[in-house]
Amino acid sequence: MQSSTFTLTTPDGTDVFVNRWLPDGDARAVVQIAHGLAEHSSRYARFAQRLTDHGYAVYGSDHRGHGKTSSPRGSFAERDGWQTVIDDLHAVTDKAREEQPGLPVVLVGHSMGSFISRGYAAQYGPELAGLVLTGTAGGAGAIGKVGVFLASTQARLRGHEHASGLMNTLSFGQYNSTFKPTRTDFDWLSRDPAEVDKYINDPDCGFVFSAGGFADLLRGLESVNTDRVASRIPKGLPVHLASGDQDPVGANGKGVQQVADQLRRLGVQDVTVKLWPQARHEILNETNRDEVEVEIVDWIDAHLAAQG
Repeated sequence: MQSSTFTLTTPDGTDVFVNRWLPDGDARAVVQIAHGLAEHSSRYARFAQRLTDHGYAVYGSDHRGHGKTSSPRGSFAERDGWQTVIDDLHAVTDKAREEQPGLPVVLVGHSMGSFISRGYAAQYGPELAGLVLTGTAGGAGAIGKVGVFLASTQARLRGHEHASGLMNTLSFGQYNSTFKPTRTDFDWLSRDPAEVDKYINDPDCGFVFSAGGFADLLRGLESVNTDRVASRIPKGLPVHLASGDQDPVGANGKGVQQVADQLRRLGVQDVTVKLWPQARHEILNETNRDEVEVEIVDWIDAHLAAQG
């Protein structure tokens, strides 16, 4: 695997940091990775190794407010943050296409990255050969609407970039409760203590999101779960949802199934679900991560082969 990085300068002057992992031989397709909240793309290097071993060129960018992308931490943009992050992701796709001309592109989104990827697929879906969503969730319902109100109010009163301990507690405070007695605040991420400790010890992980960022995130989550947005995902785009059945973000699989059911009801023809028994939120960092990686790569292999 050949590993390198570059930055893309967006129209508003933000430098988006991108990891590029290439196979040693010719690439057969591009896999683009959209990471989750309060983490970054470099954490996907192990998964990228698996993908490059199978001949895929892998591109993973740090969203605004995350990792090495030049932006206030925990905040997308002063206005239209959700759309801006989708547009950034598409700019990375365009760069990957420029470097890997004529190759199909599969988008893999984790957690918040899966929500962004669903918004992306609603706008740019015809450009994709497949969509893989890990750690995704259904709508937050009334709690989500209250959250948008609280986060927006806090952003107005305290500033868009104010780190919101209140929203952090309301959003993530209950995730660990199922796993008592807990060793850390992040036991809900994985059964593997070494992976949890890696996350905790990473200065670019686990930070508190801003009030404005939470408002953008919750509005985005609400929008991608509406029929209006989901119905714009192309009917012929294969979609694979993979999660742990103990993942609190996806309501232990119920939220994941809701997303799959909605897509099928709206006419998406190829929607598959894999719920891993006992696995928690970060299935690519779980104790059974090898079989998770194999299952996702097999799905990508099979769908690209079917498309010729």
